[in-house]
Amino acid sequence: MVFNSLTFVVFFACVLVLHNLPLSWTTKKVNLLIASYIFYAAWNPPFIVLLWVSTVVDWYAAQGLVKAKREAARHAWMLLSVVANLGMLAYFKYGQFMLDNFTALMTAMGWAYHPAKYDIVLPVGISFYTFATMSYTLDVYLRRAAPARNLLDYALFVTFFPHLVAGPIMRPTELVPQFEQPRRATGAQLRFGLALMTLGLFNKIVLADSFLSDIAERVYDADKIPGALDAWAATLAFSGQIFCDFAGYSTTAIGAALCLGFAMPDNFRFPYAAVGFSDFWRRWHITLSSWLRDYLYIPLGGNRHGVARTYVALMLTMLLGGLWHGANWTFVAWGGLHGLYLAVERFLRGRFGGYRPGPLAFVCLGLLTYMLVNLTWVFFRAKTFGKAWLVLGGMFGQHADARPILSYFSLIAAAAIVGAIVSTHWFMRGRTLESVVARTHPAALCAAWALMAFAIVIAQGEGSAFIYFQF
Repeated sequence: MVFNSLTFVVFFACVLVLHNLPLSWTTKKVNLLIASYIFYAAWNPPFIVLLWVSTVVDWYAAQGLVKAKREAARHAWMLLSVVANLGMLAYFKYGQFMLDNFTALMTAMGWAYHPAKYDIVLPVGISFYTFATMSYTLDVYLRRAAPARNLLDYALFVTFFPHLVAGPIMRPTELVPQFEQPRRATGAQLRFGLALMTLGLFNKIVLADSFLSDIAERVYDADKIPGALDAWAATLAFSGQIFCDFAGYSTTAIGAALCLGFAMPDNFRFPYAAVGFSDFWRRWHITLSSWLRDYLYIPLGGNRHGVARTYVALMLTMLLGGLWHGANWTFVAWGGLHGLYLAVERFLRGRFGGYRPGPLAFVCLGLLTYMLVNLTWVFFRAKTFGKAWLVLGGMFGQHADARPILSYFSLIAAAAIVGAIVSTHWFMRGRTLESVVARTHPAALCAAWALMAFAIVIAQGEGSAFIYFQF
């Protein structure tokens, strides 16, 4: 089930009605748990078993961590959680990737190896809920948090449908305490939650799907050689598409949770107005970057063991972060480029720490950041390195004799929409959506809300899945 479908509209309306009936809080939580399983089962019912396995293993692992009296027993319980979660992730998400690379290695060594067909379906959202459940046992192991008081609250934390398949990646300390006391949205929360859902679906259905996706596909999914204009237009269109798609999902998820009375953290803070790459990762997919920082970068040493160790930890974190996004070496290259950017930035800050750019230089550094981020999007979007080099070659003027691929309308649409997105990010750079809404006249807010809802209806989306479902 996807947010951008009529099925979800009916489903969510039923959930809202049940949640606002005069029932006990335990009954309401059971209703939310059952609804979340239905939401997930709409894709492939057997994969509910994976959710159960992850939930049960981590519940008992956390209980074992608390009761263990010897350090060896604590290590064993933690190892059980890590092996169970990463084992499922490796089998379903990286099995084909590892098999293909092993076959290529055997071929390179002159050995003919023909493995059986690895026909495994990737469970939707497995990367997100395994990270969420692992954070639970890791926090208990590191004594950062106590385990949940009952299995119902923990199971609901794992499966709560707004964040289940594409985040935000929730920490147990953020959501489990909210399940302990009855929660119901106020009138203001319900209105703002529905407005957030409308904004998120507008980003997804109207901007990402109706305008930008086709522009990117006609260059990245075609066999034609792109010229400079086509390569840049398609890459910029993809930068807008992936933001509108993923931020659209997160915004819709946060709005859906708020309609039920629950708060979830921001996952995007206008990242295309970032100045520098550490600033970019404080604004893009915030819950993932904080997860990687707390559970990977810092355990690898962080910045506590000298300069060389810091750079190694930084690169390993971003390389693994790239691999988390997809079982393909192009994603590793994407992560590696971001790791390189962060390392260079860290070096320059160490050399020129006292430099304070003026307003014009500040904006120029922001635009440079955005353009370099777009170079990384080439590897994220291209399915092969060959295609990535072809697009990069076009962007840097190596295909001067290439024939046009995109129409003038597509070029203008890409420039206008992406320009509007980047301009909006710069306007909102130091602001929050809540503060802007509070200062805007209600009539203007209602008009904007109605226009977005109307655009969603006339776009007549086919309920296409969000990009991050495949991760």
